[in-house]
Amino acid sequence: MREAFSKEKWKYLWYTLTHPMDGYYWIRHRNLGSVPIAVLLVIAFSFSFTANRLLAGFVVNDLDPRTVDGLYELMGVLAFYLLLCVSNWSITCLMNGEGRLKDIAIAIGYATVPITFVLILSTVISGFVADDEQAFYVIILGVGIAYGVIMMLIGIMQVHNYTLGKTLITLFLTVLALLIIIFLMLLLSNLLGHVFNFFKSIYTELIFRT
Repeated sequence: MREAFSKEKWKYLWYTLTHPMDGYYWIRHRNLGSVPIAVLLVIAFSFSFTANRLLAGFVVNDLDPRTVDGLYELMGVLAFYLLLCVSNWSITCLMNGEGRLKDIAIAIGYATVPITFVLILSTVISGFVADDEQAFYVIILGVGIAYGVIMMLIGIMQVHNYTLGKTLITLFLTVLALLIIIFLMLLLSNLLGHVFNFFKSIYTELIFRT
């Protein structure tokens, strides 16, 4: 675990942020990335997202803070992160992708850093934004999100050794696989609920009869 959070791993994270093409390539071929750091970055993204929703200035945020549950949002972000990694891995296994599940997790986790940064920055700036300056706030968010998406695209392309076209097709299929997995999970949850209620009703009936 100490190796996963070593100084070299953190240094390589910053190298990947500034040189994504080379950074993601060597993450796949020299194991220079770290899954624990990637997960930690996803958690940091969740916290910054929740903080933005709670603390952003009233000019750009009319959300009722009482409707925000940080723990619920954290669990949702982590669950979505896991499903996204599994969905991409399942699709790329069928499309001759070279990346392992850990490589995908690192690629997606590292790509959240620019978004986390701009969420924190925009939250601070929102307190000084006037009514006619909201576009500045939106541009900051847009640039960070765009860079994060581009990093994720490059990461998936590099770890699987895909062309850009094949990467875009893969990401489209990944979204479809993600929706299918969510549908199956909801279906299974509903089925288990019916089975539980069935046995509960039998148990209740037996209790009353005895």
